[in-house]
Amino acid sequence: MNVARTPAELERVDRAVALGMFDGVHRGHRAVIGTAVAAGLRTTVVTFHPHPRTVFGNRVELLSTLERRLELLGACGVEDTLVVEFTPELAALTPGAFAVQYLEAIGTKVVVAGRGFRFGHKRSGDLETLRSLGFDGREVPLVAGVSSTEIRRLASVGLVGEAAALLGRPLEVDGTVVSGDQRGGTLGFPTANLRVEPDLLVPRYGIYAGAVGDRRAAVSIGVNPHYGGTERRIEAFLLDFSGDLYGERLVVELWQRLRDERAFGSEEELVDQIARDVDRTRAAVRPA
Repeated sequence: MNVARTPAELERVDRAVALGMFDGVHRGHRAVIGTAVAAGLRTTVVTFHPHPRTVFGNRVELLSTLERRLELLGACGVEDTLVVEFTPELAALTPGAFAVQYLEAIGTKVVVAGRGFRFGHKRSGDLETLRSLGFDGREVPLVAGVSSTEIRRLASVGLVGEAAALLGRPLEVDGTVVSGDQRGGTLGFPTANLRVEPDLLVPRYGIYAGAVGDRRAAVSIGVNPHYGGTERRIEAFLLDFSGDLYGERLVVELWQRLRDERAFGSEEELVDQIARDVDRTRAAVRPA
């Protein structure tokens, strides 16, 4: 998939554009993108970064990094994605000005968006506005029960299986491996300590079964209370793996929440519990 940052980077050809934020590329988003693909023109996504709400001082826990969002869009059959930098100046554009600068400029014929989509100054534009400007505006019904807000709520209470049902894939934590306390190695379970972007959603603290690629992983999210920790850590023990992962980017799937994190009476009790967590991780089933 080709990724552009300005309209000038894209050839002006007949396009079907899926327009929206698409954070997490959940089942509702994929319905919109699928409608654009079905239009038979060059399938294009016009999306925004950073999240519009953050530009106005609101905190948003994102379901995916921009890098991961682009990967997921490519997997949906999108040929080109235009990432529009969201700024106060962009927010001040009238719907007509936005349409000319970002849609007409790349050859857009069909615009697809979910029901209730709004854009332009004070959210004054919608698909009917685009139709009045000569575009073929196509509205896609919302997928019942599926929203980024509900996925965030489920993650906040550790219901990662239920969140996966709305996403259409497992919930993920995406980060870079950095050095940690290195206690896991001394216990026989060396972990990869992940640094994640500060605005990325991290689910409820606890121990999870999951995977990194095709390798299962037992994942700890929390402050490591057994050792009196106070700083949040995200640590993944990759089963049957040995090697140096420092500096690598890992996309960690979370399949099942196994238990709360807690302190133990002894290090031996801790090691025994980790071994049980690993056994349950081997038996875990990836949510569809």
